[in-house]
Amino acid sequence: MALILAQGLNHRALNEALRREPDSCTVEGCCGQRFIAAGMSGRQIEIRGVPGNALGAYLNGGTVTVMGNAQDAVGDTMNDGRIVIHGNIGDAAGYAMRGGRIYVKENAGYRAGIHMKAYQEKVPVMVIGGKAGSFLGEYQAGGIIIVLDLPEGSGDIVGAFPCTGMHGGRMFLRSDCRGIVFPEQVTVKPAGPEDLQEIRQYVKEFCGLFGYDEETVLDAPFTVVTPDSRNPYRQMYVAN
Repeated sequence: MALILAQGLNHRALNEALRREPDSCTVEGCCGQRFIAAGMSGRQIEIRGVPGNALGAYLNGGTVTVMGNAQDAVGDTMNDGRIVIHGNIGDAAGYAMRGGRIYVKENAGYRAGIHMKAYQEKVPVMVIGGKAGSFLGEYQAGGIIIVLDLPEGSGDIVGAFPCTGMHGGRMFLRSDCRGIVFPEQVTVKPAGPEDLQEIRQYVKEFCGLFGYDEETVLDAPFTVVTPDSRNPYRQMYVAN
């Protein structure tokens, strides 16, 4: 596996170095460089350090693994592939994500999954191992968001205003969600066996990546959230 030393490289130079590598590589000393692996496909990239905003933007395939935290807009508009974060992520992860999978071991900031969408066989998936901040799944139009609250601790699994404007997709929260306020245009109910079967493959992959037991994780109350309306703001307009 090739080694790229990121110290002293700006984001353009670092991405040029990545594009010269045909297959797998490790990036050492990453410190805030933006757009790493943007638009790439077919590569296996391991990053040591903290990548900057828009890691894996427009990603078309392959796997990007970060052995620590990542900043905002991870997987912005990604189309395919997998991003694995062995730490926390900042805000707006998976913005307009339309394919592929994002796995986060720990927590996500605000607006994770905003504008996620799906089309035909493309179903984007984001699994957050800890908690998520406010506006989770804002305007979600498709795909699957899973939040696992691991390890279980105090406080709500999500912040304020989850699912605001949601009009597609599904959200699974490993919690009974008592006390969490959801908008009127979504349906919130306990997840049944068929619901859990839908997400089992993604939970299994998460557990394999981060060392959790699949059955233990699934042996807990889950809440599933789905939209009631494809036009959640219809009531706000006089002419429809």
